[in-house]
Amino acid sequence: MATVYKATQASMKRTVAIKVLPRSLTHEDKFLERFYREVEIVSSLQHPYILPVYDFGEYDGMPYIVMAYMSGGTLADLISEKPMPPNEVLRLVRQMADALDYAHRKGVIHRDFKPSNVLLDEQHNTYLTDFGLAKISESSAQLTGTGILGTPFYMAPEQAEPKALTPAADVYAMGVTVFQMLTGRVPYEAPTPLGVLMAHMTHPVPDVRSVRPDLSSETQEVIDRSMAKTVETRFPAAGALADALAYALKAATSELQQTEAKSSETTQALLMTDMLG
Repeated sequence: MATVYKATQASMKRTVAIKVLPRSLTHEDKFLERFYREVEIVSSLQHPYILPVYDFGEYDGMPYIVMAYMSGGTLADLISEKPMPPNEVLRLVRQMADALDYAHRKGVIHRDFKPSNVLLDEQHNTYLTDFGLAKISESSAQLTGTGILGTPFYMAPEQAEPKALTPAADVYAMGVTVFQMLTGRVPYEAPTPLGVLMAHMTHPVPDVRSVRPDLSSETQEVIDRSMAKTVETRFPAAGALADALAYALKAATSELQQTEAKSSETTQALLMTDMLG
């Protein structure tokens, strides 16, 4: 949808990122009006884990947004390296959930939450970006090839329906992201975007333990609820998802410790048996 430039803000001698939207989005008479209105809302989101918007405007018919520059890459980059350890997953999920809940209280739904829209600083703290941009361009682009705007791998089933979205769509996308952070893969894949959408709408939620047998059944229950097909069944907020995940991962740690303790006791018993011969 856009080209992002790394630039220097000369007046403050700081590095920034400039996202330039293509002219093709401005063919509608009302686009720039909607662009300014939505970016004003997004730029008002002041939160430690939401990427700051410094400025926005238009140059030579192209709308642009000036944002803070993050040098740590994206969460997608981090996931691509290997499945992440549970304690790091929980730390990042708590940060992202706090940012989403704050935005939702302000009446802003992300609509396109995914790992590539989560930037990282040098300490690997998260910064959510592209808030509201899906709404800005919802009638100006077809990102999925189906006439539905969004990224199919992370889209809640209701996003394929012509009705207003709720924060539950972001909760669903976070559930998909948690699955991906723990396993290194998305829960549904198909040859076409429509096939992926249909999988989200009709297929059961995959079992995370098929890839990570070290995780607890409670962890799967968290993913099941966050990715529930119906809005009413999901967690009421992203923070509730994070709290449930903390409990589930603690349960997994406890189970692992008990297993290791039993293994150690068995080993000691065998050694004593050998010694007593």
